Amino acid sequence: MARLKVTQVRSVIGSKQNQRETLRSLGLKRINDVVVKEDRPEIRGMVRTVTHLVQVEEVE
Repeated sequence: MARLKVTQVRSVIGSKQNQRETLRSLGLKRINDVVVKEDRPEIRGMVRTVTHLVQVEEVE
């Protein structure tokens, strides 16, 4: 199954509360943090919420 490598590239300062909570639930705490998650619709939706704060790559 495909996996997503999610990297936080921008700060959450000035972001809405739900965007901060979404990053936290993805496991991202600070700039340049990286997590690898399963490619599921739930994760895709979370990434779509914070697309301006993260960079996403597909990995095997």
